[in-house]
Amino acid sequence: MRTTVAVLGPGAVGGTFAVRFVNADYRTLCVGPPATVQLMGFSGISFETNGNEPVVVRPEMTEQLVQPVSLLLVTVKAAQLEDALERVDPEVVAEGVVLPLMNGFEHMDSLRERFPGRVAAGALSRFEAYRVGRMQIVQKTHTALVTMASDDLSERELERAADLLQRAGIDVEVETDEKRVLWRKAVRLSVLAPATALSRKTVRDLRTDLEWRPRMEQALSEACAIANADGVSLMPSAQWTRITELEHDLTTSAARDVEAGRPSEIDAITGAVVRVGQRLGVPCPMLTELAQRSTGL
Repeated sequence: MRTTVAVLGPGAVGGTFAVRFVNADYRTLCVGPPATVQLMGFSGISFETNGNEPVVVRPEMTEQLVQPVSLLLVTVKAAQLEDALERVDPEVVAEGVVLPLMNGFEHMDSLRERFPGRVAAGALSRFEAYRVGRMQIVQKTHTALVTMASDDLSERELERAADLLQRAGIDVEVETDEKRVLWRKAVRLSVLAPATALSRKTVRDLRTDLEWRPRMEQALSEACAIANADGVSLMPSAQWTRITELEHDLTTSAARDVEAGRPSEIDAITGAVVRVGQRLGVPCPMLTELAQRSTGL
């Protein structure tokens, strides 16, 4: 019997994973609103990677997920999450794994409320893809790395989900600390998202910019201090090294959204870190400034 997986939110990230799943011969269901289902059902997903000719892939489309799946990948934007969850019957993952690949960490509470005991924390790295049309996706990186952990699921359940991703050509690391998986990406992205969106500069240009680099270093130190107060030990120097290792022409999805006139996720990313800092009593003036300046972009 073919493995059945589902993608809730087939945008640039979800669409890329859907293509990988189809190519791995999984039965792949993409769940979305009526307009997306109609358009993708008609045209499929045009997918281009590494400068190769685009290929068209046709996953199954549905507005409501009512069939059991081994893996439910959640890749919607933060503002779309509550409506998107109504499209999924919780029983479909009674024996499956719900893996969000979303920015920030406030989404975890909503997912746990909808799918109690079935949720893993996920972080996506080494990955850049974007849409050049409604159903046209370009992936700039060769492969993605998914890091995952869960306070609810057994090691065996996590390993089964990891195996599904690996068989689809996706690199996976399974860890034991949910908070660490989420914070490790959040501290960097809480700085990079507003910096790239506000400046319209690439990561390379920001690293050498005399105005932006000190702002980013201060904001990164604040983010690490908040993570440390929340029980996750992260060093600003190590996180800055990770930023220097990023591709020179890299930007962020938040910057692309702002440039395209779409609402960004900066509140769900930087704003979420600031809110934790406020709750724990950790000062974060630079992060707060970046979050406030990004409001309304």
